[in-house]
Amino acid sequence: METTQKAELFERTPIPKAVLTLSIPTVLSSLVMVLYNLADTYFVGMLQDPIQNSAVTLAAPVLLAFNAVNNLFGVGSSSMMSRSLGAKDYDTVRRSSAFGFYCALISGILFSVFATVFRSPLLVLLGADAETTQATLEYMRWTVTWGAVPAIINVVMAYLVRSEGATLHASIGTMSGCALNIVLDPIFILPWGLNMGAAGAGLATFLSNCFACLYFFVLLFVRRGKTFVCLKPAMARPQKALVKGVFGVGVPASIQNLLNVTGMTVLNNFTAVFKADAIAAMGIAYKINMIPMYIAMGVSQGLMPLVSYNYGSGNVPRLKKAVVFAEKISLTFMIATSVVYFFGSGALISLFMKTEAVVDYGTKFLRCMCISQPFLCVDFLAVGVFQACGLGQYALLFAVLRKIVLEIPALYILNYFVPLYGLACAQTVAEVVLAIAAVAILIYLFRRMSAEGTPLKPRTEKK
Repeated sequence: METTQKAELFERTPIPKAVLTLSIPTVLSSLVMVLYNLADTYFVGMLQDPIQNSAVTLAAPVLLAFNAVNNLFGVGSSSMMSRSLGAKDYDTVRRSSAFGFYCALISGILFSVFATVFRSPLLVLLGADAETTQATLEYMRWTVTWGAVPAIINVVMAYLVRSEGATLHASIGTMSGCALNIVLDPIFILPWGLNMGAAGAGLATFLSNCFACLYFFVLLFVRRGKTFVCLKPAMARPQKALVKGVFGVGVPASIQNLLNVTGMTVLNNFTAVFKADAIAAMGIAYKINMIPMYIAMGVSQGLMPLVSYNYGSGNVPRLKKAVVFAEKISLTFMIATSVVYFFGSGALISLFMKTEAVVDYGTKFLRCMCISQPFLCVDFLAVGVFQACGLGQYALLFAVLRKIVLEIPALYILNYFVPLYGLACAQTVAEVVLAIAAVAILIYLFRRMSAEGTPLKPRTEKK
């Protein structure tokens, strides 16, 4: 996509068309990622072995922790790139992409080393016991020890490519890896194939992430001279303004993810007391509930380049119209899926495991979780706007509110009064409060943008 085409999309294309052009490929990519996440659960569930399914659930916080790096250097660098595009500062765009890529690469290597060296205390922290430790360890060997680098790099590169409006290319790269994973899962997991169980799911994930990385490297080679994404080591040299711009958005986004990992770890440890059936049911319900969550996230991520560009160029009216339109379509969808999930929860759980205890647990869990969906999409969109505009302090505020102030205390309190089942309601409690706060803060920010223009100045400065 040439520079003039980028400007046409960001500056002049009608809002509905611009939002859908950027969001649809990202949403489709998110849907494929959901299928990819569900594939492990589905095919491991076909073994009808709660221990193997528990391994996938217990390892989930570690895989989620990859997003701390993805958010730090993917969200941080892509936001900096899109804002710089809006300001026509193309050198900063290139430097931001190189800085984000090499920092992500180094972080992935360190993540792999530390998770492997300290795997024993890590397994205890995750809630694994004598019954589930071996299966969890085998799954993590492929997804973490060998898989951390490709898992992180392919997501960060998708962010970098998406930042300049090439959402279709970013989505194809992500979807190609996910599609390969879905094809490989039954071959590696099931008895008629390699019969590796949870370890086979991990191996399929590792290979699919490597394939996605290969796609992005080939893409950038083919599009050299037509893209601002730059992987030259010399361009990755840290500069004060660059580091501040990337970290200002990336650090809060990363902290947000680490708090998500903390919340999931607390949830898994509470659930682990009720043994393998409850752990498997919670994992299945959580992943099914992730389908609309990923779609809402896809709308938010697809919208971010448009918001960043218009924030950088000072076009506040266009920025506001884009956010309002995206919220309307996202909220409508989430309300519909929440209704379907509530009344169809039993059938959905039984698609993955037919063990009576797992279906009974999972049905109740999913009904509690799905109520949060309409509120969650409001929260995601607000955080996406904060990140796109470089307002990392607001994203950090929401992360702290979501986990430290609301969700984790709710896990303790609700589990005390309604053991096990109260755990599934904690997220809903947090998201309702955050949705109210999100609407209030967005209205406040839009008024400030209209009055002061962009970028917003700190309140301590005089206009």
